[in-house]
Amino acid sequence: MTIEDAQPLPVLEYLRRQLAGTLTSADTTMLRYPTAISELLSLELTHVSERSANVRLVADVTRHGNQQGTIHGGLLCELADAAMGTAHSTVIVSGESFTSLDLNARFVRPAWSGVLVARAYCTHVGRTISQYACEVIREDGHEVATFTSAILTLRGDSARGR
Repeated sequence: MTIEDAQPLPVLEYLRRQLAGTLTSADTTMLRYPTAISELLSLELTHVSERSANVRLVADVTRHGNQQGTIHGGLLCELADAAMGTAHSTVIVSGESFTSLDLNARFVRPAWSGVLVARAYCTHVGRTISQYACEVIREDGHEVATFTSAILTLRGDSARGR
């Protein structure tokens, strides 16, 4: 069998192999991993299971800070969105894609330089729309922000070109 003959792995299997360090150059999946934004921000997948994912960021206020000297809320939104999107991607099959319908943020306390972990999980599975929640936690264990998102699964013509 050649690389061209190899079938793409299901997303969950691909990400599990990536985490285990057993992913080979011949392994592919139908979605793009790592994503460009994840590479740009140095986001790291640390856990994945069906409809669940944890994404880690080593935050630095000199790179990720706002006017007050704390981590910018937009970065926290991206971290949570990456975790929730990754969680949902674990159930996407060939011919499907997905998009976020909304992203709701509630900021609890500030974060400064250090490790942040976004823990995303599904709270409701629908035929086309699923609901996700995510907590971003500082390395001292304190919650920084909570997020929710509705994610739409696209199929057929709606999924093409995405």
